[in-house]
Amino acid sequence: MLHQIRNYIIVLFTLYVIPVIGQNTVGLTNYGSGNTDGYVLFSPITSTNTYLINKCGEKVHEWNTSAYQPALSSFLLEDGSLLRTGQLNNPAFNEGGSGGIIEKFDWNGNLTWSYSISNSLNCLHHDFKVMPNGNILCIVWDSYTKQQAVDNGKDPAYNQTTLWSEKIIELKPLGIDSAEIVWEWKLFDHLIQDFDDTQLNFGVVADHPELVDINYFPGAQNTPDWIHLNSIDYNTELDQILVSSHRMCEVWVIDHSTTTLEAAGHAGGISGRGGDLLYRWGNPQAYKRGGPSTKVFFGQHHATWIPSGFPNENKILVFNNGLGRPGTYSSIDIIIPPLNASNNYDLSSPTTAYLPNGLDWSYIANTPTDFYSSNISGVYPLDNGSFLITSGAGGEFFEITATQQNQWEYINPVSASGIAAQGDVPTANPVFRCEFYSPNYPGLQGQVLDPLGEIELNPAEPSICDLLSYSQEIIEVEPIQVYPNPFSDQFNVRINDQDPVIFTLYNTQGKALLVEELTNDVAIETSFLKPGIYLYTISNNNGKRSEGKLVKAY
Repeated sequence: MLHQIRNYIIVLFTLYVIPVIGQNTVGLTNYGSGNTDGYVLFSPITSTNTYLINKCGEKVHEWNTSAYQPALSSFLLEDGSLLRTGQLNNPAFNEGGSGGIIEKFDWNGNLTWSYSISNSLNCLHHDFKVMPNGNILCIVWDSYTKQQAVDNGKDPAYNQTTLWSEKIIELKPLGIDSAEIVWEWKLFDHLIQDFDDTQLNFGVVADHPELVDINYFPGAQNTPDWIHLNSIDYNTELDQILVSSHRMCEVWVIDHSTTTLEAAGHAGGISGRGGDLLYRWGNPQAYKRGGPSTKVFFGQHHATWIPSGFPNENKILVFNNGLGRPGTYSSIDIIIPPLNASNNYDLSSPTTAYLPNGLDWSYIANTPTDFYSSNISGVYPLDNGSFLITSGAGGEFFEITATQQNQWEYINPVSASGIAAQGDVPTANPVFRCEFYSPNYPGLQGQVLDPLGEIELNPAEPSICDLLSYSQEIIEVEPIQVYPNPFSDQFNVRINDQDPVIFTLYNTQGKALLVEELTNDVAIETSFLKPGIYLYTISNNNGKRSEGKLVKAY
């Protein structure tokens, strides 16, 4: 019977969502038993540090040896190294996401490699992707003069002195501070315009969705940052690259199987189309095959392919910020790209937009405006069908299930003014996006991952990990039982003894909070108790005594 009771208690606990920490203002604020076990890596934008936390909200590792704030991505590699971008504050590229340097640190924080791309014409920015061969795909701003832009068909009314295009380069790291560019793609090789038939790239924009209209410049005439790519992903099976254009409100797919020479043209590679866009989706207005009502993406970030073997495999997942969307809310969107047998993407007709006609799946908060991040942000698919979401502007990470149930939430406590204390309302605490690593990730094997306490100052006690461990240590001694455990509004004491007993409840500092003589089974109301861990003793006149721990969940 005792074994059965203990099992019942533990199973009951595993079904709990513990919003006890919902009172917290930073750090862990929600923990559901259905959340996915693993570790979360993040680099607060206002800090030079990078943190690895467990799902209990406790720091297990920290890198604090970089001299630069992130710009903006950080990744844990399979050898346990940290690869992160740094912000060099290049005056020629004064725009959000500007970086300029990539640094690699070993687990102990030693700098083992760095490489800079930062001058008056080019600047590394936003994101990068490590390929299976160890090479690194990077997004780089590629600057041209206004006259060069006009020569390529830009409307001369454009009011800036430079125009920033984009290029993607593949770096092969060498030594401790060098790299070889082994592949390159430039957007300026794939332009179209219908403004001036005396200049380059003239044609009918709607007839060439594989090219980018140099005069489509929605809502950003006061900046040279025309395209603003903000994420990059690589599909090994297809040998294709996926990028997200914030300004165009589109995602693009590019063939990586080309040579650099083929990538500059319109033929070659597995697709046979050189460096032209294989696919684009999110805003058909950008290639004149749709009106305002066809726009689906609004300043989106973090476009990725869902990996093979995952639920929704090979679909495209996007954090849709909703910037400028009627209603002002963010969403997590999935589309099914129309990939065909030749590794190209189908158009339903020569005059219509790329398929699909709508989203395959979308997450929006029950009250849509409760979930909104105007910039940065990201989303990762998990192998159980859940999603780990970064609402970047507010430094919030949360996990939802495939049925859109919130299972976990954490708020970055590191802000521009320092590390917040528990109870403080955080401000200026943005995170570009967090990364998730399962416990069996190669980069974590053999590393010491002991909890080092919460990042925030004056953390709440007890921690969620304390609650989890203590709940499974509770001993119920017959013939007296105390249940349920954890409890919320009340707990019950069942007495199978003829003698009266004294029940005493203590806090973890040993202070008696309640003393009652009990002669019958009784329900004890607990609204006066705060969430946390409590101790109890039960004794009778014959000297018999039992004791245990109780957890109030909320």
